[in-house]
Amino acid sequence: MSVSAIIVAGGVGERFGRAGGKQLAMAVGAPVLSHTLAAFERASAIDDVVVVVHPDRVGEYAAEIAGFEKVTAVVAGGDTRQASVACGLEALCGEPDIVVVHDGARPLVTAETIDAAVEALRSGEADGIVVGHPSYDTIKRVRPDGAVVCTEDRSSLWVAQTPQVFRTSTLCSAYAAAAQDGFAGTDDSSLVERRGGRVMMLLGPRDNLKVTVPEDLLVIERALEARAGRS
Repeated sequence: MSVSAIIVAGGVGERFGRAGGKQLAMAVGAPVLSHTLAAFERASAIDDVVVVVHPDRVGEYAAEIAGFEKVTAVVAGGDTRQASVACGLEALCGEPDIVVVHDGARPLVTAETIDAAVEALRSGEADGIVVGHPSYDTIKRVRPDGAVVCTEDRSSLWVAQTPQVFRTSTLCSAYAAAAQDGFAGTDDSSLVERRGGRVMMLLGPRDNLKVTVPEDLLVIERALEARAGRS
């Protein structure tokens, strides 16, 4: 079964607050996005990778990530993450059986996690696999004015991350239906869920962090340095 990956790196990084954005911010000598792509290069399950970037920066990104052999295309994204993934789906090479969607700003993902997520879909009966972990924090439901409505029962709550893995036909159908209905989901699996798809969680490492604000970059760098020290 052929497997393609879509790496979403099209955001403007408003919350990051630094010129150039988070995807190309340097971490231990390389851009954040390069660390992400390196994991997909090492993942044996991945055949090729499409990188979706800001429309105004396609050339810049293409130059920065040149040399990754599995990257077959660097394409312009849309106004939202969902629109950017749709652009990535259109750019896939051939007709892969499985597609993996991952945030470019999650550079601590490992090849082992990617391969495990693909294998979980291949060997099971789910329509989608989402890497994540149980919520260990207390979760409060809060009104816009800051007042607590209730404390949620966290025993059934998980934190959803990426990679998220789907049969390509399933995800394409879910995206087409969302576009037709004007539905905006918070992640890819939510589009599959609304059509009755069976999505399963796969326990992943807690350090699969996403760079969102500058402080996150410090944590990412320390983790990368620790990994380098163990290798």
